[in-house]
Amino acid sequence: MPGYGFAEAPKDLVKRWRFLVNDFLRGRAVLRRAFVLVDSRHGLKPVDLEIMDMLDSAAVNYQLVLTKADKIKPTELAVVLEQTTAESAKHAAAHPQLIATSSETGSGITELRAAILEAATS
Repeated sequence: MPGYGFAEAPKDLVKRWRFLVNDFLRGRAVLRRAFVLVDSRHGLKPVDLEIMDMLDSAAVNYQLVLTKADKIKPTELAVVLEQTTAESAKHAAAHPQLIATSSETGSGITELRAAILEAATS
């Protein structure tokens, strides 16, 4: 669900999407882990928290991935990582490890691939 699409859609359509997503997620034993991509420049936004709650409710394990880590200063990234880790710890289905990535520099991509492989083979 890239960008989730909730911000621009009418409320009745958003409600239908949520039911559709919940129906898709519930009871899918083959779904090992979802990856929630979060723009590190903004950190967790309300819509991200809604998705996390939805995944918690559906009992779907998920892992947060901070994207665009190269777009902010290392000190700012450390703050976003700390805040995101603290929020993640409040969610039952959240994987404890966060991954910060950059498609431009390639940082974190190896760790993300390893996490995907781990989820697929566990």
